[in-house]
Amino acid sequence: MTQGTSVPPDQAADAAGQPERTPALEALYRTFEQQLLIPLWTQIGDLMPPFPEASAVPHRWRWKDLLPAAEQAGELVPVGRGGERRAIALANPGLGGRPFATSTLWAAIQYLNPGEDAPVHRHSQNAFRFVVEGEGVWTVVNGDPVAMRRGDFLPQAGWNWHGHHNRSHHAMAWIDGLDIPFQHYTEATFFEFGTDEVETRETPERSRSERLWGHPGLRPLTHLRPSPATPLLAYRWEYTDRALTEQLALEADGYRVTAEAGHAAVRYTNPTTGDDVLPTLRTEFHRLAPDTGTAGRREVGSSVFQVFDGNGRVTVGESSWTVERGDLFVVPSWQPLSFETGTGMDLFRFTDAPIFERLGLHRSHQDGVTA
Repeated sequence: MTQGTSVPPDQAADAAGQPERTPALEALYRTFEQQLLIPLWTQIGDLMPPFPEASAVPHRWRWKDLLPAAEQAGELVPVGRGGERRAIALANPGLGGRPFATSTLWAAIQYLNPGEDAPVHRHSQNAFRFVVEGEGVWTVVNGDPVAMRRGDFLPQAGWNWHGHHNRSHHAMAWIDGLDIPFQHYTEATFFEFGTDEVETRETPERSRSERLWGHPGLRPLTHLRPSPATPLLAYRWEYTDRALTEQLALEADGYRVTAEAGHAAVRYTNPTTGDDVLPTLRTEFHRLAPDTGTAGRREVGSSVFQVFDGNGRVTVGESSWTVERGDLFVVPSWQPLSFETGTGMDLFRFTDAPIFERLGLHRSHQDGVTA
């Protein structure tokens, strides 16, 4: 039997390693069908392939195509109760038209016109927003207004009230990431409407969460209990940029701190535990110096990347594309990923790795080393 291909009972006799098809065996298969039973020996190649065979496929979406489509939606589609968000999901071509970037990850471009409210609601899905350009929108989480600006990463754990309000005179677009496909598949999702209007019109420079938690290396003694998701609602670009710059500067000084030459990377973490910001999502930022190449790496679980700045070439499995500012691409499970930069490249990444690590199923491979 060819690995990775299931064999229906009526074809079992034609496959290597299968029992000879006899009248008695055919009668047994009919009994299985009547009793909703399926024999493992006809399905094992499908159920237990030698390595992960992702349904999602490598794919790239161009920001120069996404943004005009979102702008047109801003002219034609109102935002409010019913549709809730003017969000346009990335639909992986390998997933049969489902609005999923991968089998576990959801990604979309969201667009809000000047003066608009995206109404308040809450859901069990863990979510975040990442801003590749623009400012002027405040996301309000449990009454705490949080400014959104270029380069900012804004996580939000499941089951928290949230809405968005654009106080500027310009429309704004950003990227949403959620674990919708995972929770949908596991039949664990909940959703509840809140108010039609966002709770507050305050637009503070720093949110309450930042004033309490946004001091690197410092933790309030009144909040020592660990929480499963980060209480910090904004990770500002100035800190991310500085950390990446210092990593590459140390390398230039001869102090090797990066895994690969010319490749700096940071992970957003929960200040109460040091773990990932959200229980089901890992988020990182990578900076590749000019004229840098990376070795191919594959891992269990899938990723979505957005190019924050710069340009280069990315190869995922057998697919290869040039990418530039704003472009998004998908890396399915166990597909090798590598980069080659031109002028250098900054990349935001989110992945489902925490799920697989907690289940003891995570595995990665690079340069002949399996971990």
